[in-house]
Amino acid sequence: MADIILGIESSCDDTSAAVIRDGFLLSNVIASQQVHKDFGGVVPELASRAHEANIVPVVSQALTKAGVAPGDLTAIAFTRGPGLLGSLLVGTSFAKALGVALDKPIIMVNHLQGHILANFIKQEGAENRQPAFPYLCLLVSGGNSQIVRVDSPLQFEILGQTIDDAVGEAFDKCSKMMGLGYPGGPVIDRLAKLGDPERFHFAKPHIPGLDYSFSGVKTSLLYFVRDEMAKDPDFMEKNKEDICASFQKTLIDILMDKLIKAAKQTGIREITIGGGVSANSGLRARIEDEGRRRRWNTYLPEFKFTTDNAAMIAIAGYFHYLAGERTPLDVAPVSRMSDF
Repeated sequence: MADIILGIESSCDDTSAAVIRDGFLLSNVIASQQVHKDFGGVVPELASRAHEANIVPVVSQALTKAGVAPGDLTAIAFTRGPGLLGSLLVGTSFAKALGVALDKPIIMVNHLQGHILANFIKQEGAENRQPAFPYLCLLVSGGNSQIVRVDSPLQFEILGQTIDDAVGEAFDKCSKMMGLGYPGGPVIDRLAKLGDPERFHFAKPHIPGLDYSFSGVKTSLLYFVRDEMAKDPDFMEKNKEDICASFQKTLIDILMDKLIKAAKQTGIREITIGGGVSANSGLRARIEDEGRRRRWNTYLPEFKFTTDNAAMIAIAGYFHYLAGERTPLDVAPVSRMSDF
């Protein structure tokens, strides 16, 4: 009998539900929240309220698109954390209630694990390339920047991580300061394609080991723009493409320097990326370029699997289900990775 998993994702500002059958994706529905753009960032209370309004129609649509009746489900996977506690509470509570109503087991999933396993989502008619174990995953998002060694679907080791800002956070904060809007990553990426990445140079941190730091380069950019605009108020408007291109290149250089170091130290040549920043065109091109130069086998998730989505929660839940794991109904969501 086929294993059919419903995945539910509600860690931040996207409500998503997906259905997979034996690892193959049947549906993946996402309801995005536009209200946060007016505030320059996600407002937790507004996010949780939107999840409450969205979760029933999103799950219903995912089941309908998949052609699956609720009673046909094998298990219900949901994001337990990390993320916004109010948002997580909506998804967790819904998964519990649905599990009780259908007499189906529930399976908690680490949101970051979902990003790490996104390349294992299979689709009918697709190539479905999957990394071999062990592999390294460069996990980059608005809240996390990590290099993770993955020895099996359920075995991970964090080799390095940011000690301050995440790379996505650096994109967002600097974009907001420069008046380019929120979210900052897509805006800076678009403008960077039009600019000269070698025109300006920003500070790069020297952090030992495989850990990251993005606070210094962020501050370097902010002071640079402030000082130049004091001399010419139109400096930002005249040079925004080159500024974005140079800033983005600096961030990518920082990410890649440590990833290359990790690959050398471990001898691992299977390399993946995941998380919202893995949609960045400059980073994707650099990963592929370094892969060709260093004879890596590289795996880039499809764009629809880079942002928060339930397909990655469903596939992670599928692996947990196969391992015999089940989650008790008294489980509570957690906002921090350290509490998972």
